[in-house]
Amino acid sequence: MTTHTNHKQPALHNAMWPGVVGKGAGSEPPIDLDTMLKLTAAADVDGEKFDGVDLFLTSPHTDIDSSDEDLKRLSDKIASFGLVIGSLVAPVWGATGGGSAMGNEDERKRFLEQVRKACRIGRRLRELGIRRYGIVRIDSATATAEWSKDPENNTKRIADTFRQACDIADEYGERLAAEGEICWGGMHSWKRMVELLELIDRPKTLGFQADMAHTLLFTLGYNAPEDRLLPEQFVWTRRDQFEESLRLLTSALRPWTIDLHIAQNDATVKGSGSHDKTGRHCLPNDPSGKLNIVHDSGYWMRDHNGEPTRAFRHICWDGCMFPNRVMTDQKTWRDILVTMIAVRQAHGWD
Repeated sequence: MTTHTNHKQPALHNAMWPGVVGKGAGSEPPIDLDTMLKLTAAADVDGEKFDGVDLFLTSPHTDIDSSDEDLKRLSDKIASFGLVIGSLVAPVWGATGGGSAMGNEDERKRFLEQVRKACRIGRRLRELGIRRYGIVRIDSATATAEWSKDPENNTKRIADTFRQACDIADEYGERLAAEGEICWGGMHSWKRMVELLELIDRPKTLGFQADMAHTLLFTLGYNAPEDRLLPEQFVWTRRDQFEESLRLLTSALRPWTIDLHIAQNDATVKGSGSHDKTGRHCLPNDPSGKLNIVHDSGYWMRDHNGEPTRAFRHICWDGCMFPNRVMTDQKTWRDILVTMIAVRQAHGWD
């Protein structure tokens, strides 16, 4: 997994939502979309640049109720930076107009309506030519504590809502990806994530979005100690033991993976603003980071024979909850681009 070649695929994207997630009331102010685009487009490593961006479909970045005219202006703006659009995050949570996927009928209706709106935007952006690949990201939009009151029935209810979401995605020619993250009930451990995907059983329409920072926490069993792959008080110098946990984790989830976030994590659980009590990402060169990003991304990007899966046409850097002083430092994005290029060189294709 260490052969380096100047591959051209997959495309390299930067996530725009770190300008919004964890910002606002009780935290730092959001960073507007124009600023995020400028920082992304200005990143340059010996002539190599980011190819595109992934978007969060909520204000103040992109209104989920955007008109066709709004989307045309958005498309023209992003194209003016030499970028394209990839994956989209549907705002399925109650605070953004959605509702719990295992909630009452009104909550589930709101969840599905947000999925419909996101899929409509996805189709329109494809029609405009600015978006040629990517998925619509969802999660259960429910807390683990609520889910744990009745795990079996709540998982079935989430699966039923997700199947209805698949029907909507099919109408618009979109694919959905569920991001496993320890703060979302029914998706908070690797075993529960696989269980949910198998119960939904719509692999052509719904797959898994892997985020390397969040899946690292799966190995530690946060919110699901019964499913931990590493022992309590794990000693991080045992790299061999950690890699074995990654092999087990990715062998279970890689067949479902259709979208990948490259990220770093220091194996602690923290957060800020509205996105609290989950793993916060680190910068790629953070000395506290537990991942060897370039090497460990290969567990997601290569199959059990060591061949590239080619399961997605782009990879995206996700770095939520950095302070604004870090986010607005151009060096931050060059350092991230260096890492993204190295991942593509190690595990990409032509």
